[in-house]
Amino acid sequence: MELNFCVPCLFGLEGLCADELRRLGMSGVKAENGRVLFSGSDADIARANINLRTGERVLIVAGVTGADSFDELFEGVRAMPLENYIPIDGVFPVKGHSLGSKLHSIPDCQKIIKKAVVERLKAKYNVEWLKETGEKYQIQFAIMNDIATIYLDTSGAGLHKRGYRPVGNAAPLRETLAAAIVKLSRYRGRESVCDPFCGSGTIPIEAALAAVNRAPGLYRGFAAQNWKWLDRKIWGDMTEEAKSREYNSSYDIWGGDIDAKNIETAIENAKRAGVSGHIRFESADATGFHRGAPGGLILTNPPYGERVMQRSEAEDLYRRFGTAARALDNWKMYILSSHTEFERSFGKSATKKRKLYNGMIKCDLFMYY
Repeated sequence: MELNFCVPCLFGLEGLCADELRRLGMSGVKAENGRVLFSGSDADIARANINLRTGERVLIVAGVTGADSFDELFEGVRAMPLENYIPIDGVFPVKGHSLGSKLHSIPDCQKIIKKAVVERLKAKYNVEWLKETGEKYQIQFAIMNDIATIYLDTSGAGLHKRGYRPVGNAAPLRETLAAAIVKLSRYRGRESVCDPFCGSGTIPIEAALAAVNRAPGLYRGFAAQNWKWLDRKIWGDMTEEAKSREYNSSYDIWGGDIDAKNIETAIENAKRAGVSGHIRFESADATGFHRGAPGGLILTNPPYGERVMQRSEAEDLYRRFGTAARALDNWKMYILSSHTEFERSFGKSATKKRKLYNGMIKCDLFMYY
């Protein structure tokens, strides 16, 4: 059946996520603030979950209703055909958020939506009680400007949880944002890639996954795999489709970090991601950064002076790293930082900047060509 979908994403990544969905052949792709909408088939649930690099999760849009009052919200949700998705024994917890709306109490909205879904399913299944002993069908809601949208979450754990990084470092970079930095650099597997502040290895690993064209969701599970109405065969089909698009070549990808424990973690993460043969990790001081390659891409996320060190320490680190990096020839740099004085400390103004968010931290991607 034809389905409408919503893919939430970090602010600043909407265009990249929309491009991914178009390349996957989705129809009706439309980027909005913090999300991308599209339509597709049952198979596209698996296709999007397995292949998306920059989206946070894949949600089915179950319906939209006015939410000026709890009565209107209740009646609107009760009118939605949720029996198309939730079976008689389905478990359906409710969570969500409300912004700029009269109905701002999240617990009260949860109760009203849950009650409306219960009444709908009881009537459709002609029962007096729903046992909720089966698989989980997570309901999400978003109420904005007194309009409520009801979703079903097909992903389960967020898509940034690829499965290769069970433990991060003290200030982990979200995998979806690392993948976005790789995309924005236009890396295609030809140039040398270096990350002098690699931490747990997220940027080099995402660069390697992009180079070999490996779908990031190949080796993890998704909530919708266990849904009764969804043919389990499509997950195997979409997995094989993704594997058929992989490349087999050699790449020059390097990650360095001054903390030897981070390097150990990065090596293990790369092994779990299946790309350890494409990346070299070594303990190294970024302030003495130098690579023998004739040029390439520096993609990195140095400390911001918020979670790992003081702002003054971060400024001194930027200054010393800038001195080393500016001595290199024919290298393009993409450096993510939330520090407002980054360019001054680094010693050079960026050719271009792009606003991005690392979780809730507002950042800039400073691009040097």
